[in-house]
Amino acid sequence: MLDATQPVPSTDSLETLVSQEVERQLGAIKQELADLRERTPDNRLTMVVFSGDLDKVMASLIIGTGAVGMGLDVSMFFTFWGLSALKKQSAKRHQRDFYQRMFAAMTPDGTQGMGVSKLNFGGVGATMLRKMMKNQEITSVEELMELARESGVRMIACTLSMDVLGLTSEDLVDGLELGGVGAYLGDAAKSRVTLFI
Repeated sequence: MLDATQPVPSTDSLETLVSQEVERQLGAIKQELADLRERTPDNRLTMVVFSGDLDKVMASLIIGTGAVGMGLDVSMFFTFWGLSALKKQSAKRHQRDFYQRMFAAMTPDGTQGMGVSKLNFGGVGATMLRKMMKNQEITSVEELMELARESGVRMIACTLSMDVLGLTSEDLVDGLELGGVGAYLGDAAKSRVTLFI
């Protein structure tokens, strides 16, 4: 039964109240969606390339170029032994301390001098792998590196590792980004997939 002492709300004021409640609920839903988007990773692959082994560098490049082909943004963070894949073959020798010179002598300049991770036998394993790849018409590591760079794969050289190993940007191939762990973590935090090779 209606209370005759209370005024009956007008149609206009009911519409206003309903409209305000709908706006309030939509605002809450929009905020929840914004929060969800913030926590959802991007369509991105981030990879640490730690190894300087031919087969592992090749695997990282195959995964990277494959991911680009599937529409992912790809960044590869080369650190420590992985920096060998980025070194120029004709890197200039600059002032290094004794240990840095020793490491430079023991690590390859570029992908051509890399050995394989198992059964390398003083380079015979790497030569055999390259020959088998050529016989099967499989893209070489050098071609994969070029393809990755042309495809837009971001290649980041770890500045801390460069400092430890006595490398400068002049020792590395052109067109790289230089960055520290923050560059890697910034990408990894927004990635659907992260790999360590």
